[in-house]
Amino acid sequence: MLLTQALSLLGFACYPSALTIIQAEWNLSNFESGFLASSFFLGYVLVVPIATTLTDRIDTRQVYLAGGLAAGLGLLGVGFFANGFYSALFFLMIHGAGVSAMYMPGLKIISDRVTSGEITRHISFYTAFFGLGTGASYYLSGVLIREFSWSLAFILIAIGPICAGILTWIGTKALPGEKGIFDIQMKLSDAFPVARWEKVLALKEAVGYMLGYSAHTLELFATRAWLVAFFTYCASIAAPEQPFLISATLIVAFLNIISIPASILGNEMALRVGRHRWVYWVMIGSAISGISLGLSVDSHWTVIVALAFIHSMFVMADSATLTAGLVISVPQEIKGTAMGLHSLMGFGAGLVGPALFGATLDISRYFGYGGWTAAYASIVVWGLMFIFYTQFSLWKIKRVTP
Repeated sequence: MLLTQALSLLGFACYPSALTIIQAEWNLSNFESGFLASSFFLGYVLVVPIATTLTDRIDTRQVYLAGGLAAGLGLLGVGFFANGFYSALFFLMIHGAGVSAMYMPGLKIISDRVTSGEITRHISFYTAFFGLGTGASYYLSGVLIREFSWSLAFILIAIGPICAGILTWIGTKALPGEKGIFDIQMKLSDAFPVARWEKVLALKEAVGYMLGYSAHTLELFATRAWLVAFFTYCASIAAPEQPFLISATLIVAFLNIISIPASILGNEMALRVGRHRWVYWVMIGSAISGISLGLSVDSHWTVIVALAFIHSMFVMADSATLTAGLVISVPQEIKGTAMGLHSLMGFGAGLVGPALFGATLDISRYFGYGGWTAAYASIVVWGLMFIFYTQFSLWKIKRVTP
């Protein structure tokens, strides 16, 4: 499942890696470019309630396989047919919809089959491999775009999620008593199970983790969508005697991969100091390092990369903690629903992040500012708001979770 987690995400960075090229080719504004990055998450949030509800009813492997095929078709559609904003929007949404049927369903495949030991450690490794998958995506996308074209990069990388779906189907076994997709009847209310969501939302501990995950994913996906463009801009204004010695996509790939231990070690730290306290520390560090990164655009490239590394580590350090905290804070009978709502809220915030970042760039530049500091401030502020709300309201009675 760790391998298929990485394969399922190989298409994640195709668009961010090609953002500056596509923006120039199609004459897009920063907001339009950011919204295309957000369209992945729009597709995700539209389908994730259905996908995760199905995991409580049928063999989850069937959901995962369907997701892999859909994600691959979305990437193929961009490569073969996209020629402007709206066509790209449509196919990127299909790609996001496919991934929605893989990420949390994949986690449920693991959690349903782990019957002993510390489940949070399994979860931390699974979420950490998100970094490996996205890092590989940035690297492969950069190489394929540079050697061939952005459209061919989408086409070739579509192999990844398709293989992930097939390998999961072959490599895992169905649990006893699980039904097939044709054995159930499903209504629209089943895809949006308001009554079951109310049971989850009644658990303040779980709600806190979902809100924290939302702040986390908004910042994570905004910076992932724009980091290649950020490095490209920094390289374009660098002094001739201080050129960037590494390509933007290679730097971002490297940052994604080396941030993998942050999620795993972050969960271990949370087990020792308390989940609430650890999440607070990480979000404060992420806010400081994010704004510092935005301020560094005219610094030496090594300083910029170092700050990006620090910010990347902070962004990932609470990922496993937030998801693991949610999983262990809800009863088994609504776990699938809770994970679906967790994913819906998180990726819904992820939908806002890239567009908010791009819009802030446009607005700040309209008033004569460079914009990168304001853009980073617009995405890190949510973590600080989360701290304030939970510290003084939601978690005020139980501030530190052992």
